[in-house]
Amino acid sequence: MYDLIGDIHGYASKLKALLTKMDYQEIDGVWQHPERKVIFLGDFADRGPEQVETVRIARSMVECGNALAVMGNHEFNAVCWAMPDPENPKEYLRRHTTKNQGQHQAFLDQVGEGSDQYKSMIEWFKTLPVYLDLPDLRVVHACWHPKYLEAIGQFTDDKNRLLPEAWEASSREGSLAYDTIETLLKGLEIPLPPGHYFLDKENNKRTGVRTRWWQTEKLTYRDLAMVPGSEIDKIPHNPVEADILPGYDGEKPVFVGHYWLKGEPAPLSDHIACLDYSVAGGDRGGKLCAYRFDGSTILNSKNFRWVEKSQSYK
Repeated sequence: MYDLIGDIHGYASKLKALLTKMDYQEIDGVWQHPERKVIFLGDFADRGPEQVETVRIARSMVECGNALAVMGNHEFNAVCWAMPDPENPKEYLRRHTTKNQGQHQAFLDQVGEGSDQYKSMIEWFKTLPVYLDLPDLRVVHACWHPKYLEAIGQFTDDKNRLLPEAWEASSREGSLAYDTIETLLKGLEIPLPPGHYFLDKENNKRTGVRTRWWQTEKLTYRDLAMVPGSEIDKIPHNPVEADILPGYDGEKPVFVGHYWLKGEPAPLSDHIACLDYSVAGGDRGGKLCAYRFDGSTILNSKNFRWVEKSQSYK
């Protein structure tokens, strides 16, 4: 059976505490359990104070067969930051703008941009699959969307890893590869009706909103929008066409991260769970969260485990 762990963002001490809470032990430098494996939902990098140790723990578990992992948007961004743009020799696939650098600087500082350690981590990030579809469960970082899951097959190998030539296409806004990666790793975004916009947390004007793609009722822009609380009144209550959302077939549980949820962890629906509970958030109320999968097709709040950001761990 599997223990699924949400976005860690460089909080290795919290990861060790969570693994310990679930009866994993570090043996010969590798965390392991006699009967269970971890599935990491991505976003190991950026923000937190222990990013090198976080990647080391996850990578050693994966390479020793004690864990699986999928790519998060922060791993995708890290690779594109490091990869030169073939069409613009002085640029990179993720442009080195002030905004992008600010999001990534903690990783660059801790790992040492250009170092052997840095290059090794980037190469490992490239090996992470975009999604997992296992016999009993599914995993993707942000959005399980049938249309884009079908499309991603054009750009991945038989282990769902991006092909070397697909990184450039995935970084070109307006391409199918770009839209596919954006949706699967960053979430489903829909355009607002003409004339409507909001300001994101960095005061950038936005005319599209990330959505609660898993929601099946109250299908209006405002009900679906994931925007700062101060901006929610700018989102109209106009109904959204039902076919804009992917829906979910419920064939087996699907686990995502990415969404910075708050409060006590619980399933989003009978078959969908988010495991990102804001351990890297600015407040002290965040958690590093896991789900102890027991094979059931119906998710249960009792299977969540977590450690508090506010608590000290050695």
